[in-house]
Amino acid sequence: MKQPSLWRSFGHALTGVGRTWRRERNFRIHVMVAIAVVAMAVGLRISRAECAVLVFAMGLVFTSELLNTAIEALVDLVSPEYHEAARTSKDAAAGAVLLSALTAATIGLLVLGPPLWKWMSDE
Repeated sequence: MKQPSLWRSFGHALTGVGRTWRRERNFRIHVMVAIAVVAMAVGLRISRAECAVLVFAMGLVFTSELLNTAIEALVDLVSPEYHEAARTSKDAAAGAVLLSALTAATIGLLVLGPPLWKWMSDE
């Protein structure tokens, strides 16, 4: 079996991101929050190292949301009828998204909180 070209592989990956964007409300919410975080980071002029930490946290959330979507689709395909194991898989995947989002929010508060507090106090 011939492997697809590198460009075709990138195309498949982007298609997956696009489908997730269109079908998953929570993914769109995560993207909107990330845009707000980037705007705050730029406005507060945080360091490049702090930006890197925020980008990593946002990537963690996006990745977990994409994996959650993939797991849910696969479980729905192989187990269209209710099954406790299917529920466990889907709940665990959703829990991973929740945990990554809470971790990212904590990182956001730790990185953006002090400069935001300072900016609000100086006004």
